This record gives sequence, C-alpha cells and structure tokens, in this order.
Amino acid sequence: MLDSLDAADTRYARMAELIRSHCSVPGFNETPLDGLRLVYADCHRPREPVYYEPGLVFVVQGHKTGYLDDRVIDYGPGHYLVQAMPVPFECETRVSDASALLGAAVRIDADTLAELVAGLPAAEAAEAANAPRESLPMAAVQATPAIETALARLLECLADPAAARVLGPARRREVIFEALRGPQGHLLRQLMSEQGAYGRIGRAITRLRADFAAPLSVADLAGVAHMSVSSFHAHFKRVTHLSPVQYQKRMRLLRARELLMARTGAVGYIAQTVGYHSASQFSRDYKRYFGVAPAHEANAPERHAGVL
Repeated sequence: MLDSLDAADTRYARMAELIRSHCSVPGFNETPLDGLRLVYADCHRPREPVYYEPGLVFVVQGHKTGYLDDRVIDYGPGHYLVQAMPVPFECETRVSDASALLGAAVRIDADTLAELVAGLPAAEAAEAANAPRESLPMAAVQATPAIETALARLLECLADPAAARVLGPARRREVIFEALRGPQGHLLRQLMSEQGAYGRIGRAITRLRADFAAPLSVADLAGVAHMSVSSFHAHFKRVTHLSPVQYQKRMRLLRARELLMARTGAVGYIAQTVGYHSASQFSRDYKRYFGVAPAHEANAPERHAGVL
C-alpha cells in the first residue's frame, strides 16, 4: 500500500507529540505498557558504548548512528532498528537546535516471538527458510506504512489508561508482527529456529547474559548451542563481532556504568557486583572502554542512565 508523504509526515508529527508528552527525563522513560519504553534526548551525545535489549527501536524525530566494527547503521524517521541480539556497539545521538530526539523501543520477548512465528503462513515460513543467512545481530531497515501505523496505534494507547491496559499488549504484538514481515524479519525468525547456528548462538547469549558476573565456561555455552567449542567460538564471533570472553567483559562494564550512574555504591562494590575480583583491573578495563575512570563517572553530576 502506497502512502503519501503528507500522511507519513502527519503520522510522525503525531507520534513525536505523544512521545514528548510522556517523557519526563532524558534517556529511557518507562510507560504503563509492558514492553514499551520511550526515548528523549535534548542534546547531542557523541559516539559512546551502549547495548540494546532485543527489540525494535524507532526514532520519530532526530537521528541515531550505530557503529559495529566497520558497519555504520543510520536510522531516523522512515527507518527503524531491528535489534535481533543484544550486542555491545557504539552509538551517536544527533539532534537539531530546534527539536529533541524522540523515539520508542518495543521489546521482543521469546514467548511472543515464538507464538507469532508459529502463526505465520507456511509460505512465509518457507520464504524465511530460504532467505539470505547473513548473521547480522542488528540492522536498520525502511519502515513500511503498515509498521508505522501499528506503532502509532500503540502510542495512542498512552493517552488512554483503559486502552493501554486492554489493547496495549495486542498492539505491541502487531508492531512485532509487522517487523516479522519486514525486510529483516528473517533474522527474528531464525532466532526461533532449532536448526540454524544463528538461533543457537542466540540461546547461548541468553544463558551468558543471565549471569554474566559468574566465571565464564565457553564449553558450557557451546553445550547450550549444541556445538563443538571451536565451532561455537567461530559462530559466536561471526554473529556478535566479539569472542565470548570479550562479550562478557563488555556486558560487565556496561552494567557497571549503569550502576555508577545510578549511584548504587562505591567503585569497589560495583566492580565485585559485575564479576571483577580486582578493583584495579576493573578500573583499567573501564577507562580503556569508556575513556574515563570509574571514579570520575561516580563523581560526575547525576544524569539519567541508559540513554538510547
């Protein structure tokens, strides 16, 4: 279905209005709708390490640029990010002098995804099985009028508590359903596949993230993926662009940064919380990754953690 530019502009303006009216602080803003968070940034944020939970990230005003190794991933109005796997990457936020960045993050959970994939027509499932097997953990794709309309319907629920409670879950499923039928939908479907390496690496990542502070056993993760250690290591790096040890270290550091920003304790305590036995090693790794010492982060003026 073709959509006029005027209709798309009107839709994005309305979504921006709804998002801004429900954002109280820069960064992620929780909503009454489970699985929906809103994003607000009022200033430029330079390239910095981040990670996103599996989901769909829409920017209805402003622009984001992601960097994953040599890939540059731009998205703003008219595009959305499919985050199939939670991989650490770097991101830059760009806003204009006249307007803030406004967006929405729709979480994708395994149960909802499995149910939707199972309900797709057999012809679409077969098409997905024959789709290109490029192992991208994240990709920006062009938004269709269908997914824009589904997102607008979801955001409209925020203006009506009864609609949020009764209709919100179904409208979130509608957004995910449209993503499954979109240009990178095959990545989400592969996550549910028992056969492909992509889905098996996804399950190993879920296990790793469930307790990333614990000592890492690559052999155990390979067992979760039903692979040999050498095969698992190769597939893991192909999908995430990191080795399992590098992935664990970055997840620890990113979590530590959240805890430091939230003022949850001293640097030494946070180092132990995320799995470090040496506070000095933690400080070295932190400064190497973020460019500042954790003590500096802990003493910086308080700011909202988790800016998208």
